[in-house]
Amino acid sequence: MAFKIPESVLVVVHTPDLQILLLERAGDRRGMWQSVTGSREPEDNDLAATARRELLEETGLSGGTLTDWRLRNRYEIWPQWRARYAPDVTHNVEHVFGFRVLQITPATLDPAEHTAQLWLPWREAMEKVFSPTNRDAIWQLQKRVAA
Repeated sequence: MAFKIPESVLVVVHTPDLQILLLERAGDRRGMWQSVTGSREPEDNDLAATARRELLEETGLSGGTLTDWRLRNRYEIWPQWRARYAPDVTHNVEHVFGFRVLQITPATLDPAEHTAQLWLPWREAMEKVFSPTNRDAIWQLQKRVAA
C-alpha cells in the first residue's frame, strides 16, 4: 500500500463578487461542506499542478484563474484518517490557492467524493464549512479582494 503524502491543497473556487463553491463530502462524511481539497501525488510537478488536478477531478472546472496565496496551514491529521499515511505521520501541510471563475458555474461531481454543491456568499460559506483552515481561507479571500 502506498501512503498518502502529508502535503495537500485547499482551493477556494469563487466568482469576482465572492460567491464561493462548496462541496458536500460523500459517505460517512455527509453534512461536511468544504472547498476543493486534495493531497499531492508523486507525479505532480508542483503544488499548482496538484491544485489544477484536484479542481478537474472534483469539479470538472478548468476555465478560471488559479492563484497561489503562499499561505500554509499545518494541522494534525484526524485519527480516523491517519491510517492513510505512514505510521509516524501525524500532521499535514496544506497550501491555499484561489480559483476565480467569471460566473457561477455548475461543477461536475464525482459521486464517490462529493454528493452536492452550493454556491454561497462568502459569509454564509464561512459558516457552512467544517474545517477551520477552510473558514480562514474564505476570510482571507474577502480581504485579498478588498485590498
